Amino acid sequence: MLSSKLLKLICPSLLALLAIPMLGSTGHAQNKEKGPAYTSPPAKDMSYPLMGEFLGSVTADDGKKQVVGLQIRSVGNDQFDAIAYYGGLPGQPNFNSEPIHMIGKRSGEFVVLSGGPWAIFVEDRQCRLVDLKGKSRGQLKRIKRRSPTMYSPAPEGAVILFDGSGTDQFTTGEMTGDHLLMEGADVKPMFQDFNLHVEFRLPYMPYADGQQRGNSGLYLQSRYECQVLDSFALIPKIDGLGALYRFRPPAINMCFPPLVWQTYDVQFTAPRWNADGTKARNATITSWVNGVKVQDNVSLPNKTGAGKIEEPLLLPTRFQNHGDPVRFRNIWVVDRGLATGEFPQTPTKEQVQSAIKSEQLKRKERAKVARKQAAEKKRAAEKLKAKLDSAKSKVDETPKTSSELEQKGPAKQPNKSQSQKSKPKKTGAEKKTDKKVPPQANSKPVQKQQVKKTGEKPDS
Repeated sequence: MLSSKLLKLICPSLLALLAIPMLGSTGHAQNKEKGPAYTSPPAKDMSYPLMGEFLGSVTADDGKKQVVGLQIRSVGNDQFDAIAYYGGLPGQPNFNSEPIHMIGKRSGEFVVLSGGPWAIFVEDRQCRLVDLKGKSRGQLKRIKRRSPTMYSPAPEGAVILFDGSGTDQFTTGEMTGDHLLMEGADVKPMFQDFNLHVEFRLPYMPYADGQQRGNSGLYLQSRYECQVLDSFALIPKIDGLGALYRFRPPAINMCFPPLVWQTYDVQFTAPRWNADGTKARNATITSWVNGVKVQDNVSLPNKTGAGKIEEPLLLPTRFQNHGDPVRFRNIWVVDRGLATGEFPQTPTKEQVQSAIKSEQLKRKERAKVARKQAAEKKRAAEKLKAKLDSAKSKVDETPKTSSELEQKGPAKQPNKSQSQKSKPKKTGAEKKTDKKVPPQANSKPVQKQQVKKTGEKPDS
């Protein structure tokens, strides 16, 4: 936490910073490459813990206190964009939608924001607001919000599209190792008028911007896109979260920070057609992001974005694959032609606790299975290693034995060779005798040679 003495030392130097012309929300993140996309909090990123939402009161010059909400996001290279609102955060009762844009840069474990009527020192758990004279104007505490429709159970008559047990309800769909649905899934059942509940999580992509940052979408009947995007800490945009893509921006930007679970609830009524193929009535959409209505019975004269052309033909709803690792869970749909009921649904406290407990038990069970698989894998690896070691030792013995056989080869020849080797070596004369004298006459010359060599007389 920053001390008051430190703030007094720093604040005079901020006068120049506060005079910097205001930049747009994309002024710091113009990197054309997406950069890393984190699906869990990065341990070595010092900017990530400073992102988020803060809420508190600020003392004005007249002594009155005002509630201020702050949203701050990392845009890479230790730089930040932020947006502040009087009255609270988007979706809160006294929220004033007039934004105060700010920019900042991280220094160690805090960020200094400038561009508004105060300098804001952002730390992990709180913010401190200081005026031009270095006087403290108030504190904002970090808050973590949860959608009121989070963990909504599927009502009676609903079709459960995804609950983490498999992807049978999708013609194309893949599941992660922790049982979440990946982007790029097409729903198998097709519906005309329906209510759809989706829970989603955006990746953390600090170096990406605009449509490159956590992009996906709910393509209703493959034609009308309810945009999914990391547009946290931005004003409502025609291509941001909650927008009917490039047709109408959301009434309010209810995007939470990345890596936080959020909800999308959509009530869709399909267009109606005449027998001659002409359209009798437009499709309409009402949608809620994190429990707040962002589109109210909007009539769609045509498809949106890259949607399929309109025609009197049912097509599947799709979870768009834009190349970013957006994750989904707890997806269910109510076919309004077959079932009715209140929508969106707000779960009771007991239902939320039950869902959280069930999720924890599933995680423990998956961890147990993972440990068992790892142990089996280790045992199999050890068994394979033992076999390889045994085979290797046999291979090592084989060349050694062959070498010995090569060295001792003459000793293991047939008996004829052994007998020849055991006989004493013959002199040159003997060899000549063997060649020229027949075996029967061989004894007499040998005796004469012995007489001559010893000098003995025949008589003796």
